[in-house]
Amino acid sequence: MFKQIFEIFKSDSLYEQALSECHEMLDIDLTMFKASIHSLRKSDSANIDIDIYAMDKKINEFERDVRRKVMTHLAIGGKEDIGSGLVLVSVVIDIERIGDYTKNIYDLAVNHPRKLDGGMVEDKLQQIEDSSFTLFQESIDAFKNQDIEKARGLMGEYKEQISSQSDLITNDIIAGKVIDLDIGSASAASLYSRYLKRIAAHSRNLISSVVNPFERIGYPE
Repeated sequence: MFKQIFEIFKSDSLYEQALSECHEMLDIDLTMFKASIHSLRKSDSANIDIDIYAMDKKINEFERDVRRKVMTHLAIGGKEDIGSGLVLVSVVIDIERIGDYTKNIYDLAVNHPRKLDGGMVEDKLQQIEDSSFTLFQESIDAFKNQDIEKARGLMGEYKEQISSQSDLITNDIIAGKVIDLDIGSASAASLYSRYLKRIAAHSRNLISSVVNPFERIGYPE
């Protein structure tokens, strides 16, 4: 009996550890996001004070560890937590993907010879950049605090402020309407807007987990 009680407490501890690791992953993502934006948009070199590739590897390790801990928790005796466990396993995938896209932004900076200016689409690009970064910041806060009202307020911002503007940039570049950028800069601007859109989409998934059951993560309430 004592062993069973001990294992139950151990299981609970594993679940709390998994949630704590998700929070740490989000903090790493935010640091990577800030640095990648700076390297691409504020500097003519890709030099930054952090090792984005090492941080991305750390996030990948966290993702595997979170999955392992959640599954162990459920197997040991946390069957009443199946719903929340599935949500956590889903959320950790979104968190890992955000890290991937911040690394992709940094890769753009490494390969682009100077800081990126969007030319004719600069205003739209700046709007997407600001909106996606703010959405991610606020999503982290809503998720950590399980703030349902804040999460509901954020869920509509993706489509209104980010997704449609990103599509406009890409479509204008493809249609040849952006005539003041060379091929490299136009390609970088299009890719950057897409990476920001994907970060915002995964942020939306994160906050939808606060208000929606597992099967509706990523969808409106």
